Amino acid sequence: THMFHMADTGLKGTDLYILTDDGRWEYVNTNRPIANDKKECEKVFVENLDGKAHEFLIYLPLYDGVTKMDIAVDSLAKIEKPKVDSPRKSKKIVMYGTSILQGGCSTRTGMVATNSVAVRTGNVSAGTSIFAMVVLEKALEKLHREIDCVTTPDGLQVAMVHANNCTSDLNAWVGLFADFLKAAHIDMDMNTLFKTLYNEALNNGAPDCDGIITYGYLSGENITSMPEGRPLLARMPTSKFTVGNLFRSNLNTSLGAIRLGMDILKKEHVKVDKLLGHGGLFKTKGVGQSIMADALNIPVWVMTTAGEGGAWGIALLAAYRAQKDGETLPEFLENKVFHDAQGSKIDPNPKGVEGFNAFLERYVLCLGVERQAVNCLKR
Repeated sequence: THMFHMADTGLKGTDLYILTDDGRWEYVNTNRPIANDKKECEKVFVENLDGKAHEFLIYLPLYDGVTKMDIAVDSLAKIEKPKVDSPRKSKKIVMYGTSILQGGCSTRTGMVATNSVAVRTGNVSAGTSIFAMVVLEKALEKLHREIDCVTTPDGLQVAMVHANNCTSDLNAWVGLFADFLKAAHIDMDMNTLFKTLYNEALNNGAPDCDGIITYGYLSGENITSMPEGRPLLARMPTSKFTVGNLFRSNLNTSLGAIRLGMDILKKEHVKVDKLLGHGGLFKTKGVGQSIMADALNIPVWVMTTAGEGGAWGIALLAAYRAQKDGETLPEFLENKVFHDAQGSKIDPNPKGVEGFNAFLERYVLCLGVERQAVNCLKR
């Protein structure tokens, strides 16, 4: 596996931790992946220890599966079962993947960052990739290739819709305009440029993008069965090729695949009372939030911490593991973290919903164009 939005240490690496005398798991080393035909990797995790017995913990890769692991020790050393209850079984937290937990991939960490760990709550983490997580009342009735079934950190069932591509190509378009400004000797910082382009898309771009279709596919997309990615722009000869329409198309397409996955959950009669957004897409106030509300036809909440994403979520999980009050995870988040949280809600705009649906129809119809680009553009 290789992804543009995640380091290979997260996809393939393993991490070693050692238990300190005061009961803390302390990071020791990472087995960094090596590309070879055998798909094997060898690493000396730790050496020159003090000769005493120690407790160790190994985190396996986040994405790539492990079929076999051999652990070698010094000829005078021995391996025994753990003697301590750590990680503590009394505080049930699902710690998935490498110990670094790659905050950019905000699945369980995203639920925590938005306080979306209760039944019928959900969150969307939108950055270089995008996840929608909905805490279920009951299991899904059917098996869906496009939906991953996971859990909240404390074990409730969750349906996850994951798309590999979200804002990466959108960021590249912003970068193109930054290059133009530099060439024209016009001084504008990136935050102002993002705000200018995003607000132009929201305020002056047609909700259906006036026939402009884009695909921000830098990598393959599972939901649309696309094996690889080729960023693509196409338009009708009669389309108004304006900055507003272009960036409205780029914003719409960043939510295209996730909308198709959410439609599957709607057919499964999954209910969502509250959907919270976080991640880089929401840093420009009101824009990503409005587009998402129209795309999913559901009110979207965004808190003032929305730009922090899953890296903040994993810090909150670490704080929960360290606290001694005996609260459940939802109680801890509600009482200690989010009790006075500030945020805003944006409802779907009927014209925006209608426009996004028209855009999505073209998005699905033109997937054949994207597939031909994958077949034809090989270098």
